[in-house]
Amino acid sequence: MLCIFSGIALGKSRYIMSGRGDNSKAKPGAPVDMEPLRRAITGCVRSIAGDAEVEVAFANERPGMTGERIRLPELSKRPTAHELAVTRGLGDSMALRLACHDARVHAVMAPQGADARSIFDAVEQARVESIGSLRMSGVAANLNSMNTEKYAKANFSGIERREDAPIGEAMAMIVREKLTGQKPPESAGKVLDLWRPFIEEKTGGELDTLLSSINDQQSFARIVRNMLTAMEMAEEYGDEQSEPDSEDQQSEEDKPNGEDQNDDDVKEDEGADAAPAEDSEASDEQMEDGATEDGGEISDDDMSEEGDEDSETPGETRRPNTPFADFNEKVDYHVYTEEFDETTTAQELCDVAELERLRAFLDKQLAHLQGAVGRLANRLQRRLMAQQNRSWDFDLEEGYLDPARLPRLIIDPMQALSFKMERDTQFRDTVVTLLIDNSGSMRGRPITVAASCADILARTLERCGVKVEILGFTTKAWKGGQAREKWLASGKPQTPGRLNDLRHIIYKSADEPYRRARSNLGLMMREGLLKENIDGEALIWAHNRLLGRREQRRILMMISDGAPVDDSTLSVNPGNYLERHLRAVIDQIETRSPVELLAIGIGHDVTRYYRRAVTIVDADELAGAMTEQLASLFEDQTSMPRSRMRRAS
Repeated sequence: MLCIFSGIALGKSRYIMSGRGDNSKAKPGAPVDMEPLRRAITGCVRSIAGDAEVEVAFANERPGMTGERIRLPELSKRPTAHELAVTRGLGDSMALRLACHDARVHAVMAPQGADARSIFDAVEQARVESIGSLRMSGVAANLNSMNTEKYAKANFSGIERREDAPIGEAMAMIVREKLTGQKPPESAGKVLDLWRPFIEEKTGGELDTLLSSINDQQSFARIVRNMLTAMEMAEEYGDEQSEPDSEDQQSEEDKPNGEDQNDDDVKEDEGADAAPAEDSEASDEQMEDGATEDGGEISDDDMSEEGDEDSETPGETRRPNTPFADFNEKVDYHVYTEEFDETTTAQELCDVAELERLRAFLDKQLAHLQGAVGRLANRLQRRLMAQQNRSWDFDLEEGYLDPARLPRLIIDPMQALSFKMERDTQFRDTVVTLLIDNSGSMRGRPITVAASCADILARTLERCGVKVEILGFTTKAWKGGQAREKWLASGKPQTPGRLNDLRHIIYKSADEPYRRARSNLGLMMREGLLKENIDGEALIWAHNRLLGRREQRRILMMISDGAPVDDSTLSVNPGNYLERHLRAVIDQIETRSPVELLAIGIGHDVTRYYRRAVTIVDADELAGAMTEQLASLFEDQTSMPRSRMRRAS
């Protein structure tokens, strides 16, 4: 995006603001007429932004920018040179963002993680400010005064440990230094020094290539994404640009000829773009000195109002929340003893060094699948985040002119004009649990595919802003373990029920970032971990964990290779004992629970158990035809009658 600067207007504005205009004749200590200064700053902002329509307001509020409206701090009656420089710096910063920043490019290129996104935003702001600093020394001085004030207010000079130093600000400092050659002000303290060795070690020569791309936002953003990937804070950016267009064209071709496509096209485009655009602008338009978009902040209380009917998707029927408290008794399933069952984490089963070694082995299997993450994320994001149901409010006093009401004006010209506004329905936040079969039958290629699927899905969904939990289930021993020993010591009572020691593993909790849990998935490669599988109780365990979540939409995905098998249990109970229980659990979740149940069969068809399921043989299929089938599972079908639901194959 070209940056436009008006030299003549800028020079006049600088002359007035420098104190060489009429205000320089004022007596020392006397109040100064602020109006010429305000006009000068406003003219300067408009000149840098290249837009004469930019509105500049001065108020005793937090500085910020909304669209083309800029709010700067009110000047005091006797402003000091430093105060003027800070105000001018804020105006220059916001004007440069208007001139040199494309919000759509930023939204497409931005990573999804909160930490990575904050760094990405800070570096982009450093880029646009560096453009102004390189072109005009006066702008550079103003921005330096602004940053000096910002770091002083944040007490950066008192930071002595890396843990207390914000890495986002450190990245912005080092990028600004590389682009302009200017060192951070003294008020920045040791923040950059604490992070510099880590940043330079991880990013290598990427920092040195930033200057060549300073005027190309997309190329610059790609370099920043590579830096974040090297720092293990974001995934590598995939080529996702062409996917939405082709998908939109296909959807348009599939429309019936008689359908009115004009309105639908507008609504689909706005529905697909509104969520990321609105979501990104709150971050995109954050200014230096902590300035935020006016009214863009959402409190935790607002987000937690899950019971508000207005926040629900129209047409959805909420199913009763029915935990499995007495479910086993109703379906004639019981457990001989839970004394030896365990729920553990990957770190408790394996030391860190071994987990890293196993993870390295898994990474070799994933090396050729990096491009799949970007493509899969694109399609899943369109379904999970961009599909908003929208409606219209009519007969308003302002908004869009309602053409349907125009005939009333012809009949009665005294009638007032009627307007309409589109109303957004809040899109529900989502959490997904991946429940992975860790049984012996998964040994070899199947467990590698399952771990690969979990890894790809976790990274993909996290990019889409969806929290992901990864769980595994197996048993502690073959053929019964301590539970069977206790049963034998008790005289072998008849039909003991489940007769083995369960082991439920938490590889990644829903609130844990993927980068911290990535090595845990290597545990699935460990020899001796995979034993028996009792699917029904694992589903209940994962389901109950989801019920405790506050997200409005909860999805449980089972990754398995078929039927439950436990030789110890089946040897002293009917042959279909575990399978019958599994079918009952699945039916209970699918028909009476708010949790949506999906399944991925690894090399085996699991549609005989699950209504919504797909089967894959190799993780490579996630990047091909299975991408679309897998993404379609995430479409919200809760409003569809059960009789119309079909098994995916």
